[in-house]
Amino acid sequence: MESLGAPGAGFLVALENLFPPLPSEVILPLAGFAASRGEMTLWEVLVWTTIGSLTGALILYGVGALLGRRRTLALAAKIPLLKPADVEKAEDWFARHGRRTVFLGRMVPFFRSVISIPAGLERMPLAAFSLLTALGSLIWNTVLVLAGYLLGEQWSLVQTYVGGASNVVLVLVVLSLLIFAGRRVAENRKNRRAAESRKD
Repeated sequence: MESLGAPGAGFLVALENLFPPLPSEVILPLAGFAASRGEMTLWEVLVWTTIGSLTGALILYGVGALLGRRRTLALAAKIPLLKPADVEKAEDWFARHGRRTVFLGRMVPFFRSVISIPAGLERMPLAAFSLLTALGSLIWNTVLVLAGYLLGEQWSLVQTYVGGASNVVLVLVVLSLLIFAGRRVAENRKNRRAAESRKD
């Protein structure tokens, strides 16, 4: 952010949308702190981070829209630890709860990335998707950027807690992935055994 300014903050937020382990809970307060030091203006940070959020979301939306349902399900069948039923469940959840999930999902860690894919699969109107994504992102970004901006004078204390929080987030992500992988492997083994027993 020191090198690229507000556009750099927007770029990091776009990456966070594509790679959820990069926590916006760290990126956005840091951008607010930089603004409090005069390295960039507050409005520039809010504009660019919202653009970054929208850009990342549109990329994932495009993946779902361009591949379509059949190709996405076929791709899911080839990805380890993923199966077509997972995509179908996400698609069904989006169909039941509708557009509000796009708006509210922007304020939920990790979920903000996932929700863009079923929106693309369902070909949600791009204008509505962009508007709801931008509004939800603006609210989320504003809260965290302002937190960093207002606590700028106590940055040494904030840095301590942010560093610890980011480590906790990373540990939780790894544990979640391991638990998910273990359950999926066990489920696949159970299905294979059931199929073999039917053959016998």
